[in-house]
Order: sequence, then C-alpha cells, then structure tokens
Amino acid sequence: MKKYTESEKSEIIELALSDHVSFNSIKLIYGISEDDVKKLMRDNLKPRSYKSWRKRVREFSDRREKYK
Repeated sequence: MKKYTESEKSEIIELALSDHVSFNSIKLIYGISEDDVKKLMRDNLKPRSYKSWRKRVREFSDRREKYK
C-alpha cells in the first residue's frame, strides 16, 4: 500500500465512513483498493469503531445491490 499523508488518510477515512461514497469511487480518486481501505481503517480507527463500520457496510450491502 502506498504511503499517504495524514490529510489524505483523513480524507480516505472520511469517504469510507460516508454512506454515499463507494469503494470504487475511493479507488478512482486515490487509487486504493477495497482491501487497502479496510486495512487503513483497521489501522486508524479504534477496534470497536472499525467493527461497527464493517457491520454497517456489510448490512447495507446486503440490502442494496450497489452499496460500497
């Protein structure tokens, strides 16, 4: 995974936390894969925050075909 500045990391995290931005959009903007976004989130969020985020993404993606 490429090294990102703190402001880039913050922006990627903000985009990933948004319910309106897909992993594909993040990849187009920053060139970072879905797995790398998850790793970045895991490394920079508190463990419980990361688990809550993954649960939310998983639940929404089960209900919507084109979510994240």
